[in-house]
Formats: sequence, structure tokens, C-alpha cells
Amino acid sequence: MKKTFKNILLALSALRLLPHLLLISKHDNYLHTDIIRWAGILFSEQAPQPQWLTFIKLMTYFREFRNLYYYRLGFKARVFAWLCPPMHTLYIHCPNIGPGLFIQHGFATIIAAKSIGTNCWINQQVTIGYSNNTDTPTISNNVSISAGAKVLGGVTIGENSKIGANAVVVKNVPANCTVVGVPAYIVKQDGVKIQKSL
Repeated sequence: MKKTFKNILLALSALRLLPHLLLISKHDNYLHTDIIRWAGILFSEQAPQPQWLTFIKLMTYFREFRNLYYYRLGFKARVFAWLCPPMHTLYIHCPNIGPGLFIQHGFATIIAAKSIGTNCWINQQVTIGYSNNTDTPTISNNVSISAGAKVLGGVTIGENSKIGANAVVVKNVPANCTVVGVPAYIVKQDGVKIQKSL
């Protein structure tokens, strides 16, 4: 019964998503990589499915994905946003976001970076933003930013680094580091546990 209900819901959702499907079919961009990454994280236990079906599932069940979709396709996609509304507490203001960004939960999250690299992961209640009128962070590839963390100002977060929950980062973070605390300090670098100031 539950599976039947889900199938009916997806079929109805597919109708409202027809304009959205047409837009992604005409674009060869980062959105296709986003769909693959989100599917790998959220639907990893399921058999592979056609990308259009995965897209319908993501748009139906994950409002965070809708925000990323509208960001990728810009104004033309927003014309149809009323059919499938985005999450209103997730703000994405970034001139350049690499492919494969995953936003988990996304509630009360602000993403205002100079740039974000490939395959990054951002949790809920994260603030990536300004320290003044112009300075915003640069987030490198494969960075994960845990719930409640704040990354502020003209800092650079190095590749493969992890920002711990509720950490406050106002200085550059080297590559391959895990940082925690207020203010943030390094607890792991290149796989070795340490305790070091930024």
C-alpha cells in the first residue's frame, strides 16, 4: 500500500515537473553531476534508475535540491518555481559553485561564498558569508561543513577539509584538515590527530 501511494505521488509530481524536465534535458551542465551525487548519497541502496526518474524523486522529496536546481538554471527555471517551491530558509548567493554540491537538510542555511569547489557537503544551519561588505569565503574541492558551523570573511578552506559542528572559522584552513571549536582550531591534519591553532 505504501509503495502504491508513493508511485501515485511521484506520477502526480511528474506532471507538475514537466517544464523542469524539459529545461534540464536542454542543458549539459553541473546539474547532471548534482543529480548523480545526490542519488548516490540518498538512494544508494536502490538499483540504478533513469536520471529523469531520479530527478523527479529529488524534486518531490528534497526541497534543498530544488534550491540547487533553481540556482543552476537561473531565471528561466524560477518561472516555474511556483509549481515546485524551493526551501525558503536556504539561501544560495554564490557566483560559482562546482558540480556535486550536496546540501543536507538545508534549514536556516546561508551560502554566500566567493566560490565553492567540486563535491562539497553543507549541513543545516550553516552560515558561509561576509565579514564586511566585500569579503566572502572560498571553499575548495571536497570540503564538508557540519551543522551550525560559521565560515566568515575572505578565508580559504583547503581541499578535503572538514569543518566541525558549530565551529567558527575566520582564518584560512589548510588542505586535508579537520577543524572544530570557537574559534576553530585543527584537530586532524593529513590523517594525524593534532591540536594546532589556525
